[in-house]
Amino acid sequence: MRIGILGASGRVGTQLIAVILANPGLELAAALVSPSSRLVGTPVAGSGVEYRAADAAMNSRCDVMIDFSTPAASLHLQQQTAMKSIPMVIGTTGFTTDEEQQLASFCAYRPMLISANFARGFEAFKQSALSFARQMPGGEARVVETYHARKKADPSGTSRLLARLIAEERGRAMGFAAPDVAIDVHREGTVAGNNEVHFDLGSAEAVFTYRVHTTAAYAEGAIAAAQWLVSKKRPAGRYSLEDSLNG
Repeated sequence: MRIGILGASGRVGTQLIAVILANPGLELAAALVSPSSRLVGTPVAGSGVEYRAADAAMNSRCDVMIDFSTPAASLHLQQQTAMKSIPMVIGTTGFTTDEEQQLASFCAYRPMLISANFARGFEAFKQSALSFARQMPGGEARVVETYHARKKADPSGTSRLLARLIAEERGRAMGFAAPDVAIDVHREGTVAGNNEVHFDLGSAEAVFTYRVHTTAAYAEGAIAAAQWLVSKKRPAGRYSLEDSLNG
């Protein structure tokens, strides 16, 4: 499988390249970075590929593109790709509502698997927390995240997704709008990613915990998602990690 990476010099992008180069069944087809990156034109160690900026022809030989960049770079890639049907796996977060709508519009041209968290096992963790919220809607929910000290202080896309889905699940179960779920944000050292969902039941508490030991977990999960996306010819549209777990 030939894979192109957008955001190739980022935390997850560098892990993606390492996983691809270490796997004989995978081939690095493109390593895309910002046009202003000092890496542009330099070789990716261990490959015959050079870092380059996105352009209209950069993805013609890729089986799939994996995008861990910024909202602006992600949308620029979609515009450059235009109506080409190349599958996309997108782990970029932080899109505004308008940007999210723009991104969704490109799903008309190609299959796109989009998730706020690709770490292996996260989807099962999320589904377990949602199942508890559905069965015990009276439990007051709270989401807690801990990430490395260099990450911005705003809640992550993962936590915002968890909070939104849990509130929606509780609301459906109770028959009226549930309150917004609070998000506690912590930044600490080099923590790759800890996510918790707490349900306060008054006389008891349920806590669901998911811990990522290294950023390689996000890369491995994204590649697994890419393999699923191209395992057969899929129609254009938006896909989720839940889709990949269900075959």
